[in-house]
Amino acid sequence: MNQWIALIISLPTGHAATRMRAWRALKAAGAAVLRDGVYLLPERDDNRTVFENLRTGVRTGGGTACVLRVEEPDDGGFTAMFNRAADYERLIADSAAMLGQLPGTNATEAFRQVRRLRKTFDSVSAIDFFPGHERAHADAVLQDVERTVARMMAPDEPGDAGRLVARLNIADYRGRTWATRSRPWVDRLASAWLIRHFIDPEARFVWLDSPGDRPAGALGFDFDGASFSHAGAQVTFEVLLASFGLTQPALRRLGTLVHYLDLGGAPPAEAAGVESVLAGLRDKLDSDDALLTAASAVFDGLLITFEKGMPAP
Repeated sequence: MNQWIALIISLPTGHAATRMRAWRALKAAGAAVLRDGVYLLPERDDNRTVFENLRTGVRTGGGTACVLRVEEPDDGGFTAMFNRAADYERLIADSAAMLGQLPGTNATEAFRQVRRLRKTFDSVSAIDFFPGHERAHADAVLQDVERTVARMMAPDEPGDAGRLVARLNIADYRGRTWATRSRPWVDRLASAWLIRHFIDPEARFVWLDSPGDRPAGALGFDFDGASFSHAGAQVTFEVLLASFGLTQPALRRLGTLVHYLDLGGAPPAEAAGVESVLAGLRDKLDSDDALLTAASAVFDGLLITFEKGMPAP
């Protein structure tokens, strides 16, 4: 049986600003309306904090408010009030419409649109207290759009190789030359950083104008036909982690960040800041070696932060 809390508020006429602040907070929290001035949420610590803060705000604004624990009716009617299926259906429809319009859409604008859709999904998901299959369906459809847009933004990005990731011996990959496409972005930069710091400290990197320019004997990464590239749902960075048994929690968390910035999905908290910093470095530095050096400092800092178990600033 689910536990519930109710917020009962009353504000005198003329307190429009306080009323609007309360309404916005209730909407953001996903509260259901039982009747005018009576709002409902599942009993959870974060939901109780929302109601307690609103109670304080309403009282400070000259109104009355109380928070009560309530019981659900036998028919389970409270739970039905939090069904988010219609929200997910709208998101699926918007995603499908966007997918149909992509051939004539500018890649940069498509990128903005798909980020807005993902933000909408995250907002709905945050207040989906009783998720069903609709959430998974909406996420899958949105990921299809994100992958398509990612290919538009970088047409030469590797596709899904559809292969299993084999476990390899790090000792066999020391002192090697590693080759990838020039003007690297997040997955290539993070992969090169990972190679030099955890796999091959003596690694030499070659930046290719075309994958066909790979020198004989060089190990390719992050392009179709390379030794290490996308496999299944994994980006190259994640494939390298799996290939060499790098299971540290901080590296896995960094892999989640790289995956999002390369293919989309649920955004980690630090994603926007890291993306902005790397984009600025890429615009500023013409040398790919210099870009890797600068980006490596960013990944070094993230690793230290993640090892401490702290959110990135």
